Amino acid sequence: MALIIPLRGFTPQIGPDTFLAENATVIGDVVMGSECSVWFNTVIRGDVNSIRIGDRVNIQDGSVLHTLYKKSTIEIGNDVSIGHNVTIHGAKIHDRALIGMGAVVMDDAEVGENALVAAGAVVLSRTKIGPNELWGGAPAKFIKMVDPATSAELNTKIARNYLNYSRWYTDPENAPDDF
Repeated sequence: MALIIPLRGFTPQIGPDTFLAENATVIGDVVMGSECSVWFNTVIRGDVNSIRIGDRVNIQDGSVLHTLYKKSTIEIGNDVSIGHNVTIHGAKIHDRALIGMGAVVMDDAEVGENALVAAGAVVLSRTKIGPNELWGGAPAKFIKMVDPATSAELNTKIARNYLNYSRWYTDPENAPDDF
């Protein structure tokens, strides 16, 4: 069972139909929407400031979400995919964004709707990534615009796939295999 730790008067609030891997950790001032998935070895530390997560967000294995005390918060929209081993520190991620494996998104950065952050990218503090933009590199730089419809469809599909994967763990007899 996941480790859920109340701290400083805050108890994490986990939405309905959310999958928490047995070794995921959620601490303090965290509010998570419905149909999310938090995968193995992920840590969501709302110990020093708030973390707000929308619906159908998947936070993949080994990721860390944290903030700065009294300075930064995390806001994540709906249908967002956060790849394996991602660090998000005090940033805002809009609906249907995708953060690639091993990326780092620092304090007060903002990732726009349908945007893509490439695997291994380092998004520096206060960077603003617009809607439908692809950024990559270390430090991350603008690469190109992506087609809004294609990006929205791809990012929504990945988020829905993780919802289906989570059902393999929570309801194996009724879990879809052909999505």
